[in-house]
Amino acid sequence: MRDFLSVDRDANKIRLLRSTHPGTFLLVEGGSDKTFYERFVDTLACKLITVSGKPSSKLRVIAVLETLEKSSFQGILAIVDADFDRLATVSYSSPNLLRTDTHDLETMLIKSPALNKVIAEFGSEDKISQFNRDIRSILLETGMSLGYLLWISQCDGLNLTFDGITFSRFIDEQTLQIDELKLIREVKNKSQAFSLKDEDLQQRLIMQKNNSHDPWQVCCGHDLVELFSFSLRKTIGSNKPSDVEPISLERNLRLAYEAAYFRETLLYSDIRVWESNNQPFKVLRNDI
Repeated sequence: MRDFLSVDRDANKIRLLRSTHPGTFLLVEGGSDKTFYERFVDTLACKLITVSGKPSSKLRVIAVLETLEKSSFQGILAIVDADFDRLATVSYSSPNLLRTDTHDLETMLIKSPALNKVIAEFGSEDKISQFNRDIRSILLETGMSLGYLLWISQCDGLNLTFDGITFSRFIDEQTLQIDELKLIREVKNKSQAFSLKDEDLQQRLIMQKNNSHDPWQVCCGHDLVELFSFSLRKTIGSNKPSDVEPISLERNLRLAYEAAYFRETLLYSDIRVWESNNQPFKVLRNDI
């Protein structure tokens, strides 16, 4: 009941803002998303609204959007992480709801040339040369197991905890290869899910994998950033942990992300289509 009241409260807040803002309201999931989109948004024509809460910020954004749409509120648009939506049946769709091209905003950053800039800043030329493999591809390859395990947890209601797991316990620091059995044990220990059998989860991982799945839809951005941080300390760099903390790397990736990269995305095209279909409401700056 409290959650429903909070959704109504968020929706009513936006209705009240309509008296002072005649333009677009853009709903996003969190503070870092707002920081990212602010760089491209026409802030006079479009007001960014952060919505967060339980059971997830994404579901709250969708619930607030749905509530406003039911009252025929005009000029409302929401952007959320795709998560596993493009690999599964989507529960809610709307012309006013857009999703990131890849699993989430962080994977969009890593897929872009912004990653190369951050590697150039923090990586070691000698270590990168010795490693002699494409860092982006390795991050993606290794991150797949983590993404699939999270997906299984959500599909099967296992409620596994991934926050705070120690990557060095299941990642080889020389090759960045993942030991899936060690990953399963680390996640089980963190989740205190001792009743789950290692062999059952390992078999479930094998069953969930499918070559037709786009790795950019499976991998979670925060996992890839954690792996990237690990690699910059061990594999392709010699940085102190404090210099390449994941939250700092995400900030650097956002700063390195250029408007030209954004213009190449499906999300950019979708926003322009929304603007065309919802005139006179605007979202993006004219020079983007």
